[in-house]
Amino acid sequence: MSDLKNVQPLADFNWDEFENGSNANVSKEELEKAYDETLNKVSEHQVVDGTVISIDKKEVVVNIGYKSDGIIPASEFRYNPDLKVGDTVEVYVENQEDKKGQLLLSHKKARLSKSWERVNAALANEEVIQGYIKCRTKGGMIVDVFGIEAFLPGSQIDVHPIRDYDVFVGKTMEFKVVKINQEFRNVVVSHKALIEAELEAQKREIISKLEKGQILEGTVKNITSYGVFVDLGGVDGLIHITDLSWGRVSDPHEVVALDQKINVVILDFDNEKKRIALGLKQLTPHPWDALDPNLKVGDHVKGKVVVIADYGAFVEIAPGVEGLIHVSEMSWSQHLRSAQEFMHVGDEVEAVILTLDREERKMSLGIKQLKEDPWETIEVKYPIGSKHTAKVRNFTNFGIFVELEEGVDGLIHISDLSWTKKVKHPSEFTQVGADIDVVVLEIDKENRRLSLGHKQLEENPWDTYETIYTTGSIHNGKITEIMDKGAVIALNEGGEGFATPKHLVKEDGSQAQLGEELPFKVIEFVKETKRIILSHSRTFEDAKEEPKKAPRNKKVKKEETPTINNVAAGTTLGDIDALAELKAKMEKGE
Repeated sequence: MSDLKNVQPLADFNWDEFENGSNANVSKEELEKAYDETLNKVSEHQVVDGTVISIDKKEVVVNIGYKSDGIIPASEFRYNPDLKVGDTVEVYVENQEDKKGQLLLSHKKARLSKSWERVNAALANEEVIQGYIKCRTKGGMIVDVFGIEAFLPGSQIDVHPIRDYDVFVGKTMEFKVVKINQEFRNVVVSHKALIEAELEAQKREIISKLEKGQILEGTVKNITSYGVFVDLGGVDGLIHITDLSWGRVSDPHEVVALDQKINVVILDFDNEKKRIALGLKQLTPHPWDALDPNLKVGDHVKGKVVVIADYGAFVEIAPGVEGLIHVSEMSWSQHLRSAQEFMHVGDEVEAVILTLDREERKMSLGIKQLKEDPWETIEVKYPIGSKHTAKVRNFTNFGIFVELEEGVDGLIHISDLSWTKKVKHPSEFTQVGADIDVVVLEIDKENRRLSLGHKQLEENPWDTYETIYTTGSIHNGKITEIMDKGAVIALNEGGEGFATPKHLVKEDGSQAQLGEELPFKVIEFVKETKRIILSHSRTFEDAKEEPKKAPRNKKVKKEETPTINNVAAGTTLGDIDALAELKAKMEKGE
């Protein structure tokens, strides 16, 4: 209370103005004008600086020195997670006063208005800028840079291949602008470019210390179809698929896994191109060196088919130790076949060692040797004269190749197909793949070929024909084929004959036609060449000639012969009449 006693009133305080209002003599308009002059003059659609006065999850409040503060969505500042109260930010005045009397500002539009200038300056000055990764897109990410949607290629996110792009969405990272397309206003940024310079120096240092044969530890960084990339601590090396294992590798994933730590040996490197060739299999001894020293030609081995081609199959009998089974060693058959007919990749097979070269690390194998060669005892199973059923393999103009069993082939000559039918081509007689009955005619063991016959399974009908188709005999037949040189006639008793055009003339002078059935006279029969020459015209021409020849050979019966008195002295009229009658009878063939 003592302090209050010492307080003295102001000597120049105007109590009248206080009682009547401090600005009693000043108009309201003048007061508003004076108030407005103390505030910044703000025009709509312009960019001004503002000060952040508060921040929450939804909005940022910015003071631009106007009578009210502006509110901006917090999402417009995603690219700058370090934003704090007191920071100066650019804002775009959209509306001085909306329906609620609120000042409307936009930070995004303020950035956009100057974004192209900033982006181009960042490219020219190799400036490090911040950007907000908005979302994924094909081949990379979309990044908000100064309000512009820039493209970040997947290969430019990091020096290591990225397996999960989604972990980067929503992050703010530093970037360098690497490319701008002014015409389409496309911007490409890179994060990888920021660390490459440092990595290059690291690589040079690492490569300078490398030596061939050196063993290093690395981490599997990427696996491709052709090999594995290994991070050696700032520099990458490649293990080619052929250097992963001594055995064949179809997929590198069978040998290594991503992020696996492995020891590798340096096979080669290139200082200029900074390429490093690595090996994994070289850390273990070659399997050929560990192969059983007692293994020899003739031994049986088991393995898995790893590669197959038309000419043969490679069988892995131990990891990295392979032998070739040539297709010719798969079957005793001499037919040219493909190895795929006998086995497939992945098959477990047993084989016999045919050759073994440890120095060249080569081995040849066979599987037909597991079976007995059928030609060793061919005379026992297929003696001459024995009958069998064979499979038609293929045709030639001169015969049919058949297979009696795997490895046993034979030839049926075209002349041994039929006793009677003239076969022009074997395809007229049978077809490939069909069964055919055969009889063994000859054995050629040296050339592994049998001479076979089909017609020999039946009796030779020409033995019978010889007794039927005697020269001069007449038989009915049907014309089955007409050619320039004549016609083929199928005889009713069996077999075929041939008649030339002049022997096809009928009694009325016309020519015999295809399909006609007529009598034919045998004018020639040759058993050796199986030839029957026929004539239709002879059947009626010879009949006319017969009466003229018959009286000379015909004996006149006593009762038919007139009695002629052998009287030299004279001949009666009756005698003359008897002779004339006899002559007439002879001419008529009576």
